[in-house]
Amino acid sequence: MVNLEQVKDQIRQFIVDTTFAPAEQVKNETLIFVEGIFDSMGFVSLINYIEETFAIKAKDSELLEDNFESIDAIARFIESKLN
Repeated sequence: MVNLEQVKDQIRQFIVDTTFAPAEQVKNETLIFVEGIFDSMGFVSLINYIEETFAIKAKDSELLEDNFESIDAIARFIESKLN
């Protein structure tokens, strides 16, 4: 069973480390693309990080904004892939 809070913390830390966004700006519900925290190149690095860190593979059909728009959405996606 995956610990969603730990997953969210890991994703948040990755986002803060890679984008240099202030940690207080990156909340679980923050829309990371709408807010301009990540762009398309950031999305590629995010997918690579998720696949390597959680040993999952995202299918092309899963690369939807709904799955990656926020830390909450990313954690739900990872949970669904691991369960």
